[in-house]
Amino acid sequence: MERFRKIVEIGPIGLQPWAEEKLGDYAEEIVRFDTIPQSEDELVSMIGDADAVLVRTMPLVPASVLSRCPDLRYVGMCCSLYSKESANVDIDYAEKHGITVYGIRDYGDKGVTEFVVYALVRILHGYDWPMWRKRPKEITGLRIGFVGFGTSGQMTARLLKTMGADITYYARSVKDECEQEGMHFRPLHQLLEESEAVVTCLNKGVILLHDEEFRHLGCGKIMINTSIGPASDMEALRKWVLDDRNILVSDTAAGIGDIYDGIKGRKNVLCPDASAGMTEEAYDLMSRKVLDNIERMLSGK
Repeated sequence: MERFRKIVEIGPIGLQPWAEEKLGDYAEEIVRFDTIPQSEDELVSMIGDADAVLVRTMPLVPASVLSRCPDLRYVGMCCSLYSKESANVDIDYAEKHGITVYGIRDYGDKGVTEFVVYALVRILHGYDWPMWRKRPKEITGLRIGFVGFGTSGQMTARLLKTMGADITYYARSVKDECEQEGMHFRPLHQLLEESEAVVTCLNKGVILLHDEEFRHLGCGKIMINTSIGPASDMEALRKWVLDDRNILVSDTAAGIGDIYDGIKGRKNVLCPDASAGMTEEAYDLMSRKVLDNIERMLSGK
């Protein structure tokens, strides 16, 4: 297997120490920058004559940077790559100019699942939190609707179903296997109306909940966002949260969005502002997938 001449890491990319050591097998030289560049000129200078670069969700790597790095032939994204549109790398430009871009998926899902269960138990039972109903309530029988039903959504739904929850979902397509397991597709507005708790599991940059959707959702509901970014229109979400009967949950401030600073002190907002998915196990899995992508690139598969 061939090697890169020079790999450059831009910013803290999160590889485990064992993976950083293994990285030396894939390049003659490794250069690491611990900070995020503040300008495109600084980023171009960091990349220099490298033929491979590793980044996370920051910095942005637009065409105006890629075009100034003639030696570059590989960009490894050490983060989730859901679509070209949501990526911080201009993948269209890269593909047209012989630069391969690989990202990863599905490495932090178990932590997200645990966070959803934690939040529901805390709220339903009133553990160090205002109790949702007059008496503690089990997850058993709770009507939970999932908006977006990919890997993390299905994993979370299956666990909650084993705890007795009534699961429905809205997605781009009906999931036959899930239907057979007793989890059923609903049109979005119907799902919002029927659910007592809604879990949003959407790709980065996908906003599905606007004023009309919140009208269908109504009051007295629990909404848990597990998406990387907001799943809701900011003003519509803000108005919904101003009603104390509603409870908003997100592991990170980024999952709430621009209105976070204005609502974070409210008693009906639960946000520890810590990424639930980034556990020790997730960093291990992320590191393995990043190295697998490098091997895939170097082997030409």
